[in-house]
Amino acid sequence: MELTGLGSFTSHVIGWAYFIAWSASFYPQAILNYRRKSVQGLSLDFIFLNVLGFLCYSIFNLAFFFSTTIQDQYRDRNDGQDNLVRSNDVFFAVHALVLSTFTLVQTFLYKRDKDQSVSSPTKVLILITVTGALIVAASAIWGSAQWIDFLYYLSYIKLGISFVKYCPQVYLNYSAQSTVGWSIHNILLDFTGGALSIAQLILDAYISGDWSGISGDIVKFGLGFLSIAFDLIFMTQHYILYRNRKDFYAPLSMVESEHQSLVVVPRSKSYQSIQDQARPTSMRDLELGH
Repeated sequence: MELTGLGSFTSHVIGWAYFIAWSASFYPQAILNYRRKSVQGLSLDFIFLNVLGFLCYSIFNLAFFFSTTIQDQYRDRNDGQDNLVRSNDVFFAVHALVLSTFTLVQTFLYKRDKDQSVSSPTKVLILITVTGALIVAASAIWGSAQWIDFLYYLSYIKLGISFVKYCPQVYLNYSAQSTVGWSIHNILLDFTGGALSIAQLILDAYISGDWSGISGDIVKFGLGFLSIAFDLIFMTQHYILYRNRKDFYAPLSMVESEHQSLVVVPRSKSYQSIQDQARPTSMRDLELGH
């Protein structure tokens, strides 16, 4: 009994730790966009897919945590066991949706390249997933499926998007041979949150003696592993492959505040004029060496 109490307490501590790490990971990118007054170097495919994914994940967690109907349907399918969705899961999902939407709004307010837009494959993917969700929801309304099936469908959308959404940013970094515009602090916090998320899920399954809790919340387990895998790729790009991080798009005030003690600008020529001459018009120009 004492071990169970200690294990439960440890699970809650780990849960809120991963909530803090994963939640905090959304702020560096939004702050970076604000400071640069630009979203150049940031994949719009990633941003739009991120919002859709966290919308699905928020609905999933809210329903599993608050709906008695969904909780009863889960017990019927899992030998009377309760689902492992915790309050920190709900807070994280909703918070992530709000911050992802905020970053999406920034893409309409701040400077971006002329060819920086949502790709056709991403538009098709969004259309297919939304249409599929509507079909499953209609099936639940007509009684040919249960609402828990609709929620599982949303969770699989989130899991699939979590794999797909990072690919455009990985490719964009590769094409530009640079990680400028992509916050590494976001990645470091995301890596921490992913590891703690998996740890909590495994600990909860061990304490309850019900390892089906992992398969019952496969999206949380999968999200943790996907986050760690892609975070390792981004860290490799940032710290090993593309170490030249000169930001051609940063505004004068941001560059001067960060490099005041290192950069001396001749009086005969303003830094702004030097910056305008050196700055490429797009990330594609960076790749071509313009």
